Amino acid sequence: MANPAEGVIGLLSALQFHELTTQTPHAVWMLLEPKDWAPVNPAVQIRVFRASAASLRAGIQVHTIDSVPVPITAPAKTVADCFKYRNKIGVDVAVEALRDLLARSRRASIDDLWRHAEVDRVQTVIRPYLEALA
Repeated sequence: MANPAEGVIGLLSALQFHELTTQTPHAVWMLLEPKDWAPVNPAVQIRVFRASAASLRAGIQVHTIDSVPVPITAPAKTVADCFKYRNKIGVDVAVEALRDLLARSRRASIDDLWRHAEVDRVQTVIRPYLEALA
């Protein structure tokens, strides 16, 4: 597993990687711990979101992209994060991601999603959407 202090690709960038959205992010969306250093003038545009250590460590998968190991949030974790940061990315994006995740049930189980929603403390937020779509 990658060191979360190095940052984790998440939210819209992870949704696009896992093919769970029609959105095309114009920046790399990253999750960092609250006190971690964030680049000031990076070569690519970056949107940084802060997450607790427990939330940041849960649901990380390492994928190899161009021979480089890249930590990316798992599909279920990504959807839970979208509901956690729904005020920043929009509820419509979070619901679309949930719908796509449920349509592709082999990507993640509802139990995985629920576990990550518990870590992100968004169970009461995600429950009505999950009941309506499941």
